[in-house]
Amino acid sequence: MAATSSPRTGTMAVGIIGAGNISDTYLENLNSFPDIEVLIVGDLLPERARAQAEKHGVPAFGTAEDVLAHPDVELIVNLTLPASHVAVSSAALAAGKHVWSEKPIGIDRESASALLAHADAAGLRVGIAPDTVLGPGIQSAKRAIDRGDIGTPLFAQTGMQYAGPESFHPNPGFLFAHGAGPLFDMGPYYFTTLVSVLGPVAAVAALGMKAREEREILVGALAGSTFPVEVPSTISVLAAFERGATSQSLLSFDSPLTRHGVVEISGTEGTIVLPDPNTFSGTTTIIRPRERGSSEQVRVDVIEEGTVVGRGLGVLDMARAIREGRPHRATGELGYHVLDILMSTSEAAESGRFVPVESTVVSPDAMPVDFGPLERTL
Repeated sequence: MAATSSPRTGTMAVGIIGAGNISDTYLENLNSFPDIEVLIVGDLLPERARAQAEKHGVPAFGTAEDVLAHPDVELIVNLTLPASHVAVSSAALAAGKHVWSEKPIGIDRESASALLAHADAAGLRVGIAPDTVLGPGIQSAKRAIDRGDIGTPLFAQTGMQYAGPESFHPNPGFLFAHGAGPLFDMGPYYFTTLVSVLGPVAAVAALGMKAREEREILVGALAGSTFPVEVPSTISVLAAFERGATSQSLLSFDSPLTRHGVVEISGTEGTIVLPDPNTFSGTTTIIRPRERGSSEQVRVDVIEEGTVVGRGLGVLDMARAIREGRPHRATGELGYHVLDILMSTSEAAESGRFVPVESTVVSPDAMPVDFGPLERTL
């Protein structure tokens, strides 16, 4: 999306639609950024919006329609369920607002593509989570790869596996519905990271399975009840990148062994181990090839640079970019390319063959080391 400037200046006024669990971390962080002012929280259940507004000192609450109609709100933060992302984001654009949406951008290519076309026609911006990739952890690793610290990247391995969200979520059925599963729920973290450091994906192959057709809720008021599993609960993915690298990824809700945050990229001059892409910070280590005659591997930690905050960092970068007339980093185009990867993966798992990824994207620039989230710049 082309950079656009805004006729307004100063602090960016934000409205939030969706007052579920994830709204807490967004509200805490957005309220800590001097360049952001949250004016209103909306939800299908206005009382839930009221509770969040009062908890976080937001001056107004109401329905989604109230947020869309607020005359001072410039940017909508869409924290609704995945199946509602496109509808709510489209409504925000129709109301003349920029929109930041939780991942994924949508659950089908057609509506997501139409959303981006709508934004372009209206001269508005779309930003898509995850913004964990903008945190100092992944960004420090990206800068190391960009400056050639591992030579030419060759292949990557990523992994996320555990026993499934029914072990902690009081109503996890939507996480096993179409548009979810481990691929759509957790895949965006891993594939956004890979695209950010290795460039766009050209094609994928995949195998998927369901461990069970029904699963049981283990906690909360609905404990003991069951729900259907609509999508693969374990999926293995091979990806070929436009620049020549490859990757293999495992995403599973079926593993008794919990292991997550595995992102390793090997190049001609070393292997880099990245932090968990679902976090904003963490240790990044480069392992050098053994020297001739030596059995030891040299391990070098990459210095993490930047301020650690949390979810909402992408909203802040987007707000500053709008004011400054520059491109933001977590763009709708990046979100669409990741969706295209996920959709192609799902199709590959069903067909048993390689599926091309039709879209492409320019990987975003690294975040500036001196990007100060807690400074006032607008």
